[in-house]
Amino acid sequence: MLQPNDLILFQGDSITDAGRARNDLQRNGDLGRGYAAMTAALLLADHPTLNLGFLNRGISGDRVTNLMARWKGDCLNLQPTVVSILIGVNDIWHEFGSKTGTNMDKYERFYRELLVDARAALPQVRLVLCEPFVTRTGAVGDDWLPVLKEEQAIVRKLANEFAAKLVPFQGMFDQACQEAPANYWAGDGVHPSAAGHMRMARMWIESMEM
Repeated sequence: MLQPNDLILFQGDSITDAGRARNDLQRNGDLGRGYAAMTAALLLADHPTLNLGFLNRGISGDRVTNLMARWKGDCLNLQPTVVSILIGVNDIWHEFGSKTGTNMDKYERFYRELLVDARAALPQVRLVLCEPFVTRTGAVGDDWLPVLKEEQAIVRKLANEFAAKLVPFQGMFDQACQEAPANYWAGDGVHPSAAGHMRMARMWIESMEM
């Protein structure tokens, strides 16, 4: 999946953002404290001859509609060769919390439009679609789960449609929760701990090799 001189862009919400410095936008600059930074660190350490570059443009609180609004400036204009997207938990959380989320028809429509635009502007781009996930603790209620499953099915469908790599984060966290309690991996059910982020980084890399 990865090639010499690749520029890998991580896009998404707070899980991707992970406290990155918004004023450090350089290649291999501040990538935050989460899976994006950990993935970059592992790959840079293991593949020093590939001259890989990494960017993080995740923004806390984003839904797919917010991502669409900034897609040109925060993706297409950067001309990445690999685009990794993790978006969707806020589309659910905001709907249950403040009724400002996104229904699944709109989620699929906007997400597909992002991918169509990426392929049109960057014909050789390789896409990585990350499965939205939760752990069963904190803010996550049983009423989330049917909507989340529908959302995950949409991401799998789009990954197949656009020949993208799929990163199955939910299955990974489900397995992790057999090893330690759910709040060990994500205290509020949404935002991973350092351990959760490291498992995500390993899963991301493993998925590139599948």
